[in-house]
Amino acid sequence: MPRFLRFALREMRAGVRGFRVFLACLALGVAAIAAAGSTAEAFRQGLASQAREILGGDIAVTLEQRRFTPAERAAFQAQGATSYAVASRAMAQTASGERRLVELRGVEGSYPLAGTVTLSPAMPLSQAFAVKDGVQGAAVEQALLDRLHLRLGETFQVGNVPMVARAVLTAEPDRLSRGFALGPRVLTTLAAVDKGGFLAPGLPFGETVRIAIPASHNPAAVAAGLKKTLPSGGWRMRDRNDATPGIRRLIDQLEYFLGFIGLASLVAGGLGVSGAVSAYLEGKKPSIAVLKALGAEGALIRDTYLLQIGLLAGLGVLIGLVIGAATPFALGALVKDSLPIPALFALYPEPLIKAGAFGLLSAAAFSLAPLARARATPPNALFRHDLTGRLTVSLETVAAVLAGAGLAALAVVTAPTPMAAAIMMAGVAVSFAILWALGVWAASLAGRLRSGTRGPVRIGLANLAGPHSAARTASPAIGLGVALLSAVVLIQSSLLAQVAVVAPRSAPALVFTDIPGDQAAQFDAALARAFGRPLTQKDYLRAPFATGRIIKVRGQPVDREKIDRADRWAYDNDITLSAIGPEPPNAGVTDGAWWPSTYAGEPQVAVSLDAARGGNLKVGDQITLSILGREIDAKVAVLRKVDFGGFGASFPLVLDPAALAGADLRHVAIAKASKAEEDAATRQLGQTFPQVNVISVREQLEAATDMFGRLALAIRGAAAVAALAGLLVLTGAISAGAQGRAKEAATLKVLGAARAQILAAYAIEYGAVGLIAGVAGVALGYAAAWPVVVKVFEATWSVDWGGVAALVLGAAGLAAAGGLAAAAVAMGRRPAATLRAGE
Repeated sequence: MPRFLRFALREMRAGVRGFRVFLACLALGVAAIAAAGSTAEAFRQGLASQAREILGGDIAVTLEQRRFTPAERAAFQAQGATSYAVASRAMAQTASGERRLVELRGVEGSYPLAGTVTLSPAMPLSQAFAVKDGVQGAAVEQALLDRLHLRLGETFQVGNVPMVARAVLTAEPDRLSRGFALGPRVLTTLAAVDKGGFLAPGLPFGETVRIAIPASHNPAAVAAGLKKTLPSGGWRMRDRNDATPGIRRLIDQLEYFLGFIGLASLVAGGLGVSGAVSAYLEGKKPSIAVLKALGAEGALIRDTYLLQIGLLAGLGVLIGLVIGAATPFALGALVKDSLPIPALFALYPEPLIKAGAFGLLSAAAFSLAPLARARATPPNALFRHDLTGRLTVSLETVAAVLAGAGLAALAVVTAPTPMAAAIMMAGVAVSFAILWALGVWAASLAGRLRSGTRGPVRIGLANLAGPHSAARTASPAIGLGVALLSAVVLIQSSLLAQVAVVAPRSAPALVFTDIPGDQAAQFDAALARAFGRPLTQKDYLRAPFATGRIIKVRGQPVDREKIDRADRWAYDNDITLSAIGPEPPNAGVTDGAWWPSTYAGEPQVAVSLDAARGGNLKVGDQITLSILGREIDAKVAVLRKVDFGGFGASFPLVLDPAALAGADLRHVAIAKASKAEEDAATRQLGQTFPQVNVISVREQLEAATDMFGRLALAIRGAAAVAALAGLLVLTGAISAGAQGRAKEAATLKVLGAARAQILAAYAIEYGAVGLIAGVAGVALGYAAAWPVVVKVFEATWSVDWGGVAALVLGAAGLAAAGGLAAAAVAMGRRPAATLRAGE
């Protein structure tokens, strides 16, 4: 057996008492990363295992505002079994006048091709859809029954079609793939929707065909063949391998964000790792000095203690992996039935391997430097209890630097957006350096201030300025934890205020769609009567509505593959547009000039900056639009910033009225209204304009506020992991100096210091550390959160001062409590025994 191995095993017989903080810091960060990765993988696998059911088949093709042609249907039928469904929005109304926008969906008898529709009470779809006494049957969501005060078996009307609610629609296999709904779902037959006039040309409806192909066929290959067969443009095709791209991207981003918090906790806990190794080696000074005096080489010292550190690091990582792997199972047991997406909870090696790699690299980066210092210290310094030798270039220091670089590189390589990951890692590194420098400055300042103080304050400041000051060790870790937590709190408070406070003030309360163009003036009058007041441009806007697609830019056909994925939305599908004469309020023009109200020349178009970015459009460029079966060449006259959530003409494209002259366009309108005005308008328009859909933005904002609040609470809890790592570092700093503090307390007691004075000195010292770390952490969190809120989300900056104050006071209070606990332990020992122990 090698000599270093024998020495290492002998020393480890004493246990891991000095490495408890070391193990806790590693286990905490690794557990957070492993839990985030394992939970995300459970959701990915759950989606993959039910991809066919989620999509409703192997391939789905969707069209907007038209039905599939016989030739297209024949192409689909040639691939396998098919099932067609249509979707539209309409107003549901009861005899009492209660009205609510619903998502109306009609399906064929072959629906569903995959999965099962769940109804309550349980019954076949054919029974729920049966026509009795001339009334069409339907399955509805419970939210509609609650909103309209309906009971099963009672009749209501959707548009001009009477229906009876025969069952509650509990689950549809393809709901996730269809995305967000503006209202409760009503499921009935395709024939009933068609007969009700919801599929007339010009109305906003969509048709989807789902295809079940033979098991031996590759869905991607079949989809590629269909794309060549179908006419270009107007449709969207997905196969079962891409059933929920939006949800997959959200899972990727959430996994990285939560994993980044775990990584930050590893960095914050790195000082705890370093402190624990330093404290352990401090206790081994006599052994190291004797070995060196007897001629032991530096390599033997290094290998002996490196093996111990490596074994304990492996143990800490293992503990973290066990906790992280178990977390998804615990989550599944608690909330599996209420999860919005399917999850397959199991042990997944890849996220555990990644978490383990992060943990080992972190342990190496923070523990090798103290080992290098101990190995380089000469024997005479060790005998003098001096373990503060300078770091030099050595195998350990080089390995520590490489481990730190590997930690950053692994974080960037495994991130869904490497550039964003690199910025975040750089931010953590800079923050850590700032906090460390601030700790050094605070210790120096305390040394200068103590001369003007007396009693406990002087003792506390002297300790803060001393060589074992917690300001240098604990404040960077606590500050980094507070910075992460405060960034989350500030981002959450701003976005929540945007949804709950700012948006209701700036956004419309109501949106009206499908207003007949030839009755627009009558609609304005009816709405004014419902509101009981005149309508002005400050609280009411109406405009024609259509959809179209940009098919050419500067005379060249649009190549969507050359457009960044984030900007492709304006060129992938039809987007909303309008035809407006005079410049509307809040037009947001950034370049160019709006056409005169009497303009009648060549078509001109105003393009939102978001839509223009994908095609690199500038004022004067020529684009070709496909609108209502026509191709219109238009010159870009205006570029404008559009606030899609604000009160204004929120269309990506706006044409001059002459460009769409003669087109029978329906109109949309937006209005600001009180809750009472909203209820009155919804009821009265049911009598005069039943075909007009009324969308309550207030209800959508309330639902978004509730969902965002729950999500933010979970993220805030995850961010608290980093703050916990900082507290562990503080615990380690207190534990490492416990013997010295005990002697200090004993000396003060012998010299006549009162118990209250000693406790106050410790509280001042550690409370100052927490206060410094809290204030600095909040400042760094502020600096990180502001650009995210203002630049990324383009929201209004709003500070939760109560949350900020709680973070600062919490950091100071917890640190002071730690100091008091250390003082209580030190004062619990008899002075004589404590002082003799150091002889």
